Amino acid sequence: MMDYKLGTGEFEDWIVSETAFSTDYLGKCEAILSLGNGYMGMRSATEEPYIKEQRNLFVNGTFNKAHPNEVTELPNLADVTRIDIRVDGERFSLEFGETANYVRQLNLKTAELSRSFDWTSPKGKKLRFHFKRFVSLANLHLMATKMQVESLTHPVDFSFDSGINAQMNNSGAQHFLEGERRVFDKQLIQLVQTTNESNVDVVINTTHNVKVNGEETMAAPDMDMARRKVWLSYAFTLQPNDRLEVEKVTTVHTSRDLNALEAEYDLQQLRESSLGDLKLHALQGYDSLFQTHKQTWQQNVWDVYKLEIDSDNAFDQLGLRFALYHLTLMTPAHDARMGIGAKGLSGEGYKGHSFWDTEVFILPFFIYSNPAVAKSLLTYRYLGLAGARAKAIENGYSGAMYPWEMAWPTDGEVTPKWGDIDIVTGEQSRIWSGAIEQHISADIAFAIYQYNEVTNDQEFLDQYGYEMVFDTAKFWASRLEWNEEKGRYEIINVIGPDEYKEHVNNNAFTNYMAYFNLKLAIRYYDRLAEENPELLEKLAAPLELAAAYPDWQEKADRLFLPEPRAADRVIPQDDTYLQLEEIDLTKYKNQEKVRTIYRDYNSEQINSFQVTKQADGLILLYLLEQTFLHDDPRISKDVKSASFHYYEPKTLHDSSLSLVTHTILASDIGEYDLAYSLFQKSIEIDLGPAMDTSDEGIHAASIGGLWKAAVFGFAGVRLIDGRLRIDPKLPKTWRSMKFTIQWQGSPVSISITPTLLAIKMEDGEAMVFETNNVVHECTGYTEIPIA
Repeated sequence: MMDYKLGTGEFEDWIVSETAFSTDYLGKCEAILSLGNGYMGMRSATEEPYIKEQRNLFVNGTFNKAHPNEVTELPNLADVTRIDIRVDGERFSLEFGETANYVRQLNLKTAELSRSFDWTSPKGKKLRFHFKRFVSLANLHLMATKMQVESLTHPVDFSFDSGINAQMNNSGAQHFLEGERRVFDKQLIQLVQTTNESNVDVVINTTHNVKVNGEETMAAPDMDMARRKVWLSYAFTLQPNDRLEVEKVTTVHTSRDLNALEAEYDLQQLRESSLGDLKLHALQGYDSLFQTHKQTWQQNVWDVYKLEIDSDNAFDQLGLRFALYHLTLMTPAHDARMGIGAKGLSGEGYKGHSFWDTEVFILPFFIYSNPAVAKSLLTYRYLGLAGARAKAIENGYSGAMYPWEMAWPTDGEVTPKWGDIDIVTGEQSRIWSGAIEQHISADIAFAIYQYNEVTNDQEFLDQYGYEMVFDTAKFWASRLEWNEEKGRYEIINVIGPDEYKEHVNNNAFTNYMAYFNLKLAIRYYDRLAEENPELLEKLAAPLELAAAYPDWQEKADRLFLPEPRAADRVIPQDDTYLQLEEIDLTKYKNQEKVRTIYRDYNSEQINSFQVTKQADGLILLYLLEQTFLHDDPRISKDVKSASFHYYEPKTLHDSSLSLVTHTILASDIGEYDLAYSLFQKSIEIDLGPAMDTSDEGIHAASIGGLWKAAVFGFAGVRLIDGRLRIDPKLPKTWRSMKFTIQWQGSPVSISITPTLLAIKMEDGEAMVFETNNVVHECTGYTEIPIA
């Protein structure tokens, strides 16, 4: 059903296509072909409705709690994509009649969705349909649709209903109060909806321009309203070769928009101004609006995020372009009050909440490619300090204990408490991550460190970063527990990245990352004391740094850090993992669908086996290598290799985050064929042949990880404690790789072949970097042979 080779000419390796339609597999294309601009995201449901469809329109930051016993989530806004079509008075559906030449495709380069097919009705009348739509990157509030219908053989009575449908929900939960709706001049439709708990106003406007054979129709449509719905109905008789063309232009504004906050907000004023904007957009028409949108994509995305792969397998290039496309769609670059959801804006999965996915898997792309966006995403975490501090107090700790799942910055912890079925008891499974998966506080501290080292953005550290690192360190100092018998501090009863191991003690990832967080706070304190004592004094009183600093020193020095086993250099994932029962995992390693182990065992049973959901200790080795701890023998290359070979066979990759980490590490340790195989499997998480992997939305962290796998894995780019290292390891099928990164304020173009590394400083600045253990300096252009 999916075809990735239909692009030709300038669009070769830019097209994601569906070539056969099935109502059994709607979710995949709705998600992977979704449209958006970071402000809003639209799931790509077809115009005509089907029973199993999922129509979603989300605006970032509009979080709401539908009921007191629910957690906050992004509400599903009114739908503007559905068009109810009738042919000779009968409902049009691809489930009836005969369909030929069907193609639905997303052009990644132009960010336009199109669908075309020839359809023969049950009465034998043949029509040709063509649909197009886009969500504008040039104007964040704008989207447009075009429908073209041509009668090929017979006269046909053709009619359709189109408008705004607010009869939407989130898996049954209704987030909006009944809103006012109106039709102006039998043409302009406006609907207002307000969230029932957070009181966010949403104003949606839409209008249609209808032509027959290129001439605007003067016939007035019928106007209708129903509960939470308003629409127009048009009817025509098309003769053979007649062509109907409908353009629908829509705008979306909310009371949470930055421009609404900057002025004194007034709903009536928003209604009037947004309606005026719609009129101006409608005068321009679909084609003109699309050209502006297309140019913005080229200038703001493709001319900036340059990543070219010459591979025997064109799927590699397409997969990386798919990643860059969705990274643009999912990211609220316009507003630092918002983060990235685990499904982006492509589906209801994970309710729009932000996880550690952002800092560890998505943020690196922006740090190296668009530091301004990276800064915005880290500022979102700074704005969440109030919620992090409240969570710490609720749990009896000090400092900032970041939520495992974060929504609006002040919401605090929003992780649901109950999840899927327990296959043994038949009850709901308890979700423990919101309570005891705590490494995210250290992950955020690492992201601050990585951002600062790559960008040299001292202003960010001064305004936000120091405070965040100090307060997360205070949390860890209060979280550690003293083991009198062993004379050390420990971290007990946690979940590490491997969520198949709950309530474990001394998870290596958590302990080492907490240690890093404490050491980073000490380093930053010492730096401020020497370089900016005035700022240190300003921070000292509210953060109680005079008491915190010696506490960090004492506890960091005595925190237990699991040592690699002497026999094989494997780092223990936690206190008990290496002693757990080993079972035959062949069935689950070869599974076609993730998490099938839960159909055989419950969480308690899985907890007792040597089985891992995703990279845990392995990702620790990759992260700490980039820091001032890189020379620690406990995270050396031999530990990385031994641990990889021990844990990879036990890892089911039941999280989409896992494969990209294993790709990078496999490349690091010389397992090049395995690394490439894992990379291709990472692309296939969303783009593969399986038609049910993306039903709840795309996999945002995996998509961010694809860029990491290519640039950090195969190109060998790595931050090593303030210095850039480039050690290429291209797959055998790649003839070349070209990309641009930002390094400490300078754009750096990198070109790699199997035999040559070429570096170009685009602004003429000097850069010191390391390759193959040799330090080089580049001031303009440098070529280095690859051994």
